[in-house]
Amino acid sequence: MLTAIKIIFLLGFLILIHESGHYFVAKLCKVRVNEFSIGFGPKLLSKKKNNTTYEVRLIPLGGFVNLEGEEELSDKEGSFCNASIPKKIAIVAAGGLVNIIFGLIVYFIILSVKYNSIGFGIESTLELLKESFLGIIQLFTGKISINDMTGPVGISSIVSQSSSLIEFIYLLGLISISLGITNLLPFVPLDGGKIVIYLIEAIRKKPMKQETEAKIQTIGFALLMTLSIIVTFNDIFKLVR
Repeated sequence: MLTAIKIIFLLGFLILIHESGHYFVAKLCKVRVNEFSIGFGPKLLSKKKNNTTYEVRLIPLGGFVNLEGEEELSDKEGSFCNASIPKKIAIVAAGGLVNIIFGLIVYFIILSVKYNSIGFGIESTLELLKESFLGIIQLFTGKISINDMTGPVGISSIVSQSSSLIEFIYLLGLISISLGITNLLPFVPLDGGKIVIYLIEAIRKKPMKQETEAKIQTIGFALLMTLSIIVTFNDIFKLVR
């Protein structure tokens, strides 16, 4: 039961701060946020303020942000589809960047306190950042295979083995960094894939056809789901092996 609570809190919290990144940057860019929800499922509380409906829902697994004109064309003031390319990229990238920044801060604080040295904390955090980028390079060069990847099942197993609050927060930070980096990879429908589409539009100086973007999204989603299934089966196999 305790393990389930820890996993629900971890995933819910990391998704929530991710969506908060999208929310705050959208507000800064004057893009209309129709809905900002904490949790999923049936609504428990709801209040509308400045054109945004703030909600608390039953299932405490993160949350979501609904931007005007993000999923469909809209001529309303402050619609996402009419925002400039730099603003779109900033809003989309904000979620993953918040996860990375949060994770690095947590990692730095824990190591600095544990070893009573700010210098050590800075050095270790920079080393972690370096290793994370090297991991991305190894992924694209084929040095990291699907068998080396860890999905929700593997993460749950790791979290279940944390024996103290400090260890749990440490894992929270590391998983947050991993989530942020993964989300910014240039694959549709991840946020990184959306950024690639916006960059292509900037180069072509015209938006991509909705039909073309929809096909890319569909193919990307199918590939992502296939990868998720394979990684999940690998995680299960590692547990029962």
